[in-house]
Amino acid sequence: MSITNERKLEVISEYATKPGDTGSPEVQVAVLSERITNLTEHFKTHAKDNHSRRGLIKMVSQRRRLLDYIKASDEKRYEALISRLGLRR
Repeated sequence: MSITNERKLEVISEYATKPGDTGSPEVQVAVLSERITNLTEHFKTHAKDNHSRRGLIKMVSQRRRLLDYIKASDEKRYEALISRLGLRR
């Protein structure tokens, strides 16, 4: 259900804008997307897990806010990120 440290480090290194970058919006969105994907898979077998569903909704909302921030600051960066992550919108 949760993301492993190894997978998190892979995602961070893939989306980092510079070496040692762990807090840029791109990295945060990528990590949240990975966690959202894992939770979505979890709900396929545990449909009544409403406590985790609340956390999923919060993560989706956080990702949306970060994406809105990136879009407001740099439209090209936003377009590149959503195409790399495969997000619609």
